[in-house]
Amino acid sequence: MPIRKPFDARHSISRRNFMIDDLPAQYWSSETERNAYNAAFYELGFRWHWDREVYCQLLRESQDGVERVCQYLNTHQPHLLRAYDAKFLAEVIEQKKEEHQKRELDAGVLRRRYFNWAETRGAELGA
Repeated sequence: MPIRKPFDARHSISRRNFMIDDLPAQYWSSETERNAYNAAFYELGFRWHWDREVYCQLLRESQDGVERVCQYLNTHQPHLLRAYDAKFLAEVIEQKKEEHQKRELDAGVLRRRYFNWAETRGAELGA
């Protein structure tokens, strides 16, 4: 069995790919949730990507998922609020996020590679 080196963020995490199990245990849940949000955005046709910085900023503002998404909509996507109710849109996103997060956790997230949703191409809604 190979000897595993201690965690060192400078060498283990790149902006593009990293293994979830390279992160300390306390980050597994938040990284899974952040990735689930990005998957939900992609599935719903939004070209949004929450990097770690944006996600942590939103977490500091609210622990409630719907409130977090509403905050993001108000500050980063206000043009969508002319066509959609913020709470309705946030609830749809939160529902999709929950589906993706459950799927990841059921599949065993520690065996899966991080997928960079920001690099995907797809239809954009509300551009």
